[in-house]
Amino acid sequence: MQRSNQTLNGGVGTGVNSIFFDKREMSTNHVNLIGRITSELRYYEHPSGRRVAQFTLSTRESYLDENGGTKVKRHWHRIAAWGRWVKVLEEFGKVNLQVALEGKLITRFYFRDGVKHFISEVEVNDLVIMS
Repeated sequence: MQRSNQTLNGGVGTGVNSIFFDKREMSTNHVNLIGRITSELRYYEHPSGRRVAQFTLSTRESYLDENGGTKVKRHWHRIAAWGRWVKVLEEFGKVNLQVALEGKLITRFYFRDGVKHFISEVEVNDLVIMS
């Protein structure tokens, strides 16, 4: 039996071209998080006049260990909010506030003492205050 390299909607090879997708590479950069603010918010103004709010968001993940017991794993995420979200966070943002946010993962770099440092953070597109 001869197999086809063509796929239908990214699925198993079917020999039929998809009417929804062409053969170009597809990718997405989308992050959804619900968690609590765990650091004091820091505000910076760039030389261009744009302001940014930065903070750390903590999320929790529950899972079962090999004995069937529930374990909790925490993750900390660097968050950067621009534009109108800076004003919202100035008014309402505080440690332990639960928020839901949607954004994209960005990586940037800077030099300190001649050494290149990389930072990955979530850039906020939308934010909802939960509590």
